[in-house]
Amino acid sequence: MCLAISAKYGDVPSVDIVVWSELPTGAGLGSSAAYTVCLAAALLSACGAVSCPLKDGESAARWTEEEMTLINSWAFQGERVIHGNPSGVDNAVGTWGGALRYQSGKITSLKRVPTLRILLTNTKVPRSTKVLVAGVKEKILKFPAIMNPVLDSIDAISQECQSVLEAMPANPSPEYYPVLEELFDINQHHLNVIGVGHPSLDRLCRVTASHGLHSKLTGAGGGGCGITLLRPDTTPLAVEAAKRDLCACGFECWETNIGAPGVTLHSSSSLSAEVLHALSES
Repeated sequence: MCLAISAKYGDVPSVDIVVWSELPTGAGLGSSAAYTVCLAAALLSACGAVSCPLKDGESAARWTEEEMTLINSWAFQGERVIHGNPSGVDNAVGTWGGALRYQSGKITSLKRVPTLRILLTNTKVPRSTKVLVAGVKEKILKFPAIMNPVLDSIDAISQECQSVLEAMPANPSPEYYPVLEELFDINQHHLNVIGVGHPSLDRLCRVTASHGLHSKLTGAGGGGCGITLLRPDTTPLAVEAAKRDLCACGFECWETNIGAPGVTLHSSSSLSAEVLHALSES
């Protein structure tokens, strides 16, 4: 990527690149895309292909829409090196953040979405996306009259979820959360039907359900990670109890948000002590 960007926009100056990440690799969380997006943004900034959006006194800033499109296009090339034939979804999310709709190869950014609290749980069960995709294709070919309606239903769930998410910022009513929870449950059952579930994910769903929480797989399935929706009024005590029980299963848990901004340039003064320590050790 460094050589290709240098050839197109002028030499990238000699640089040391230090990567620090809290994302587990190979867990379906888009860690490779996060890496390629940051790398593309850094290299394009270093050679002047994109501007430095950070003004004096600012702790963080983002690039223009046009510049982010350029960053995303190079990040996708990095994803191709790593994965061969990626969809482009992960690098697009890493670039723009928020929420995106992906359908038939077309990626559309949703302009107004809420920030949702979630528990992110890694079952630590390895899986192969390629094998899972092949299994789904085989089922569709074997039972088209059964599987195609299931896929249509999954599409309808996505559309309903999009409608709810886009309505929430203007009217942040707690009534939306039971709808999202039902959609989580229905979607998870459908994903089991098409063959991308796993006993570890079923266990994750049972454990969180015992605390009144609703979960579904994320990523390719077949193990990997699941997400659990947390309502605004879910107490820290309830979250800690759920995390404790999930960790007792051998899983790893984090509380985080979805709907956050994408790639951002930070001033060194805004970085956490942990990141600054990692940089100083390089």
